[in-house]
Amino acid sequence: MKIFVINCGSSSLKYKVFEMETENVLAEGIIERIGIANSFLKYENNKGQELKIEAEIKTHKAGIQLLIENLLAAEHGVLESMDQIKAVGHRVAHGGEKFDSSILLNEEILAEVEAMSDLAPLHTPANLMGIRVCQELMPQTPQVGVFDTSFHQTMPEKAYLYALPYEYYKKYGVRRYGFHGTSHGYVAQKAAELLDQDLEELKIITCHLGNGASMAAVKNGKSIDTSMGFTPLEGLVMGTRCGDIDPAIVPFIMEKEDLKPAEIDNILNKKSGLAGASGVSSDMRDIEKEAEAGNEQAELALEIFNYRVKKYIGAYAAVMGGVDAVVFTAGIGENAIETRTEILKGLEYLGIEIDEQANNCRGEEKIISSADAKTKVMVIPTNEELVIARDTKNIVS
Repeated sequence: MKIFVINCGSSSLKYKVFEMETENVLAEGIIERIGIANSFLKYENNKGQELKIEAEIKTHKAGIQLLIENLLAAEHGVLESMDQIKAVGHRVAHGGEKFDSSILLNEEILAEVEAMSDLAPLHTPANLMGIRVCQELMPQTPQVGVFDTSFHQTMPEKAYLYALPYEYYKKYGVRRYGFHGTSHGYVAQKAAELLDQDLEELKIITCHLGNGASMAAVKNGKSIDTSMGFTPLEGLVMGTRCGDIDPAIVPFIMEKEDLKPAEIDNILNKKSGLAGASGVSSDMRDIEKEAEAGNEQAELALEIFNYRVKKYIGAYAAVMGGVDAVVFTAGIGENAIETRTEILKGLEYLGIEIDEQANNCRGEEKIISSADAKTKVMVIPTNEELVIARDTKNIVS
């Protein structure tokens, strides 16, 4: 069975085609700058053939049509016919409280997702656009929605409710939802497999550290807390997002700088985080270079990032009554060796001891704690697309 996985953004579209019998990726890539000048398609197949096709891609429909042409191309294609695609799995950013698992999409479901689009106004409309285009171009092919929030729907009320007037929750759905759910669920399961233990018997802290970053407390296989909240702005320091701040800072800065709501929102989401604190970049690699060169502000930004992750590890160990494993994943988590070291330094009281030689790794599945450490620490590359593909296969089967 071949499954087509799509992650559709407002001006970009990531994709993978899976052969599910082996779970091998047949083709993958990205379409960028849709509706903008200098748009292009990046394409790579399982034979190692790579292409970058520059074209005028005015709409998502035009982009997917161009992608289909290449999937069917005689020279580098991986399909004889689009009929070989048995289903399309779509990443959908927000499922609210309604969708606690992946689901076969129909008009009724799509209407409900659209009605919740104000919960993720930057993401949901783009996700829906990708679904609509695939429905039009592949009308007989089942479409499945996999929600970024679903994994966290097991959180108890005490973890997801804010201490605001309760009516705002009832009227507008203001609560913690959490994101990166497919990633947290995937690496928690992989951690259990690495430990050769049942996931339902473990207490795991998962650290998805990338340009967007979040953590989750996974107890007995279920998310009981996570750092992102009503939106992906809350929690850890991220590439350009501020993470946790005193809410009173918002009106204070708005008044001082004479800012409108959209302007302060742009600052908190696009100009803060590592970029704002370092004054250098949102990219951890750039900041590390500057810090090594003696830039004290860059060094401080790294310390702030590491401190926030360390603080959440302590908090989640407390709410779970202990921790069996800590997992690092995503771009920073999988590759930043020194960052992992600094985050875990001082956590020996939790049974964490790092094997420096084992920790000297990037992007590979590996236990990096010492052999006799009570709490295991590991690096596990995430694979959100595979989770989407698996869910899609299970639903259409």
